[in-house]
Amino acid sequence: MSSSGLQLFTLFWNSLWIVKLVIGGLVLCSVWVWAIAIDKTLLFARIRKAGDRFEEAFWSGQSLEELYKSLAPAPGHSTGALFVAAMNEWKRSFEGNIRSFTGLQMRIEKVMNVTISREVEHMERRLLVLATVGSAGPFVGLFGTVTGIMTSFQSIAATQNTSLAVVAPGIAEALFATAIGLVAAIPATIFYNKFSVEVNRQAQRLEGFADEFTAILSRQIDERA
Repeated sequence: MSSSGLQLFTLFWNSLWIVKLVIGGLVLCSVWVWAIAIDKTLLFARIRKAGDRFEEAFWSGQSLEELYKSLAPAPGHSTGALFVAAMNEWKRSFEGNIRSFTGLQMRIEKVMNVTISREVEHMERRLLVLATVGSAGPFVGLFGTVTGIMTSFQSIAATQNTSLAVVAPGIAEALFATAIGLVAAIPATIFYNKFSVEVNRQAQRLEGFADEFTAILSRQIDERA
């Protein structure tokens, strides 16, 4: 371990128990933030690839029935799940020998809206953790800072000595807690903003496909009516 690493470990080990608790909690939050970031990065990569593959198949001229049969067992997420949900409602309606097409389009639109909401909810899962760490992390670190500064003043009062040797340890603890708070909060804020933009982009993609597919189904309903 390098000398700087040893110094940081020594600072942590010699700090008050409450400062240790603050620093330990912030370190765990930082690890959690990076775990969520990696998971979300992989998730959105899979969603983008799945969406690209589905749209390529959808607009290739393949029949809707064939595409539905290939996707129905495992629709996954993104536009494929939206397509399968709409087709499920379409097939249930016709297999039930509907006598009126008036409410069919409305039901399909409702199913697609529910599916979009479910997909967005899936993509937004654990983003609240990033937002919480990003907003609360600096304040938690500040709590450790205040505790460290209070320790410094108590040392001055007890020893009646204002030398740097007496004051420095408490101040170092305080600054260390602040630094760890920022280390946890800054990536959390960056990742939260990045993934929020990605969620909005994917939601717009789903809504755009829903509008296009609704128009296609609407034409087929008019032809059957």
